[in-house]
Amino acid sequence: MEKIRLSKLMSQQGICSRREADSYIERGWVYVDGERISELGAKVLPIQKIKLHNMAQAQQSTQVTILLNKPVGYVSGQPEPGYKPAISLISQESRFQGDHSTRQFNPAYLKGLAPAGRLDIDSWGLLVLTQDGRVAKQLIGAESGIEKEYLVRVEGTLSKQGLRLLNHGLSLDGEALKHAEVTRQNQDQLRFILREGKKRQIRRMCELAGLKVTGLKRVRIGKVKLGELPLGKWRYLRDGEEF
Repeated sequence: MEKIRLSKLMSQQGICSRREADSYIERGWVYVDGERISELGAKVLPIQKIKLHNMAQAQQSTQVTILLNKPVGYVSGQPEPGYKPAISLISQESRFQGDHSTRQFNPAYLKGLAPAGRLDIDSWGLLVLTQDGRVAKQLIGAESGIEKEYLVRVEGTLSKQGLRLLNHGLSLDGEALKHAEVTRQNQDQLRFILREGKKRQIRRMCELAGLKVTGLKRVRIGKVKLGELPLGKWRYLRDGEEF
């Protein structure tokens, strides 16, 4: 059994992100089999037991995850010319009145808050922004298989063969897509459930099936639903609420 970098193992085990792991190690907040490890780049065996100091656990407990109903016209990440980033919508005034979290809003929470996945500028619905590397890894890590559900309004005629291809058989960027779950809701609306997130994937899939997307709304990520969250409003991920 080969040793691997401690920060990599911590990330693989979902303890924290690799960047957070390096920070904790530098501060002496990581123990392996009861021994404090403070050397960056230290390697350990995968079977060894890792534990965080109480200070690291306390820091993790202060990290926030926010659910936003992103409107069309806002970019998920870095701003583009003429457009605003979704994070600019996060303020005390735009907090959902139905958010029953006891956590107060603090502008300092915006520091380190980043989207865990993207939602195109011309799409709307559920967007997750988080400071927590564990959440980010769960949603956008290389091994993530979290379902994402969309309601998609389309123009065009969808044949039975086209529907079969949307579920399985299409390729983008030279790679075969994972199985999807695509069902017809009515004449001009489809429901997509995906387990991957290539750039503009649904729109490109629909083009290959002879359809044009006229509206796209994300309504669920994992077990977390958009629900009654109004457009442009946000709330905290509740205690015990998991993706």
